[in-house]
Order: sequence, then C-alpha cells, then structure tokens
Amino acid sequence: MYNKQIMQHFTNPKFFGKINNPDVIGKAGNPRCGDLLTLYLKIDEKSRRIKGIKFETLGCASAIASSDMICKLAKGKTLEQALKIGFQDVSDELGTLPPLKIHCAQLVTEALKDAINKYK
Repeated sequence: MYNKQIMQHFTNPKFFGKINNPDVIGKAGNPRCGDLLTLYLKIDEKSRRIKGIKFETLGCASAIASSDMICKLAKGKTLEQALKIGFQDVSDELGTLPPLKIHCAQLVTEALKDAINKYK
C-alpha cells in the first residue's frame, strides 16, 4: 500500500519532536480519522525564514510521513514561500499518497498555514 519514500519518512522521521521555546505553534486535526498534528517553528525575525521546524503527530503512516515532508519542504523557506507549499507538493514529494490518504497532506499544509498566520 505504501511506497518506499512514505515508509522511510514514517519509520525514520527526521523532524519529529518539539522545539523548546518555539516562535509559533500550528495545529490541525481531522475528527473523521483521528489524526492530530502540531508543528513547532523557529523563525528568523530579520529574514522571515523558517530556521527550525519540528512536528508531533498522532496518526497513521501517511500522516506521519506527510508531517515529516512538510517540515523538509518548509525548512529554510521564507514565510511567503512556505505559504505556497500545497498538499499536492507534499504528496508528490512522497511519491504520491494513496487517494484515501490525500487528506493527510491537506492536514499538514493546514497546520503550516495556521502557524504562519498566527506569526504574522
């Protein structure tokens, strides 16, 4: 069901955990499937770049892999660039999520947008 890329980000997520004293926290959840995601961001105030990003996710393999991928895609980006990351970008980078799991990519982009909008 899952490809190698998804399994790699699920079994060995590089961005899992909390950031102490984050500049902002973004959250999103899906009551239908029970997925819950929290993103922690450190932002360089001058350049407005995401210099640190971590996640905590309660959910399936697709939710965890999508969380790890959104962190990979957003790290080092300006807030404006990060806002342009869409769920299809996340899915494509993971080698395409199964159709029934695309909501996981939507969830992580919602959490990132939540964090950035709170910071602004």
